Amino acid sequence: MIEARHLRVLRAVAATGSFSAAARELGCTQPAVSQQMKALEGSAGTPLLIRTGREMRLTEAGEVLVRHASGILAGLTAAEEEVAAIAGLRAGRVRLVSFPSGSSTLVPTALAALRAAHPGTRVSLVEAEPPRSIEMLREGDCDVALAFRYGGGPEGRQADGQAEWDDLVVRPILADRLVGLVPEGHRLAGAGSVGMAELADESWIAGCPRCRRQLVDVCEEAGFTPRIDFATDDYPAVVGLVGAGLGVAVLPELAIESVRPRGARTVTVEPAVEREIVALTLPDLAQVPAVAATLDELTRAATRA
Repeated sequence: MIEARHLRVLRAVAATGSFSAAARELGCTQPAVSQQMKALEGSAGTPLLIRTGREMRLTEAGEVLVRHASGILAGLTAAEEEVAAIAGLRAGRVRLVSFPSGSSTLVPTALAALRAAHPGTRVSLVEAEPPRSIEMLREGDCDVALAFRYGGGPEGRQADGQAEWDDLVVRPILADRLVGLVPEGHRLAGAGSVGMAELADESWIAGCPRCRRQLVDVCEEAGFTPRIDFATDDYPAVVGLVGAGLGVAVLPELAIESVRPRGARTVTVEPAVEREIVALTLPDLAQVPAVAATLDELTRAATRA
């Protein structure tokens, strides 16, 4: 295998005409230059230099290598400088995927802080709900996934059937409590807290598929099956439907923060239900400085939210 250090020696010998002169230019000994040239000729499988007295002359193969050496070494230097810039957070790219209410609350704060601290780091954002966002991470379509999960089960498996995250780096961000949302004129609009069973006869407005499953589970634990009249993945639409008096809902606090609930009131629901907000990445990616910095800023954003 031809090594870059051997190419540097060959180029120096070709430029200076001797091993001793090349050694002086490279800051090493003449025997070291001789040894590296022997190693390079061994890798090439053919002589590269013709020694005539004190002078050195390139063979045809040597001329070919010297001709390519400049481009190879220049490209290697450029790569080394680019990698050093990424390692020093002067450059780099992070592909982030987030669920919508995280995109409108945690992500802007985190990315603004990341840009201020490391202006050379670029972050792209796309939206996806788990489990699709987790699939994107495992398939290599993103570097960091901001996701959530409800409840827990034995050995790290989630109650909603979500696959284990044992192969991922999991950074806890915050516990996001579910809150009730009722129309302003609702009989429970002024209540300090509301038991889920008190909403058994209501018309319900449900959110994303995973949130719908969680709603059904919580209601069934309270002794009833919710009558879901409307279902939408769009949180503003949920708020709008509740505000228009068409039903009640439970939404994560982050979702409420991202929408102005006109015509609707929030109430505390009991028993408390929380979803865990986490940032996920692959173990190898966690070692990349730009990815690690993004995880740190997402964590800090939770304290500022």
